Amino acid sequence: MENELAKQVNIGKVVADKLNEVGISTPEELRALGSKQAFLRLQTVDSGACLHELMALEGAIRGIRKYDLPEEVKADLKRFHQLSQKNLSE
Repeated sequence: MENELAKQVNIGKVVADKLNEVGISTPEELRALGSKQAFLRLQTVDSGACLHELMALEGAIRGIRKYDLPEEVKADLKRFHQLSQKNLSE
């Protein structure tokens, strides 16, 4: 069975597999959880999860490429990512 998440914009097989590993198996579950919470879950299995993955998740939720996210959304995600990295190192 093909992973539904892997069919979403910005989400490939590797990220889809990681999302499945943390209990997110459908696009609906990803949308309900939101990109930030999904990213925090990803960090539990991948300490190298990066800003690009966070932006990819948000883009997937919105159905657009991560590069097409509005600048204010990108800035918010960047701040969130910086805080999440700081919390990981403490």
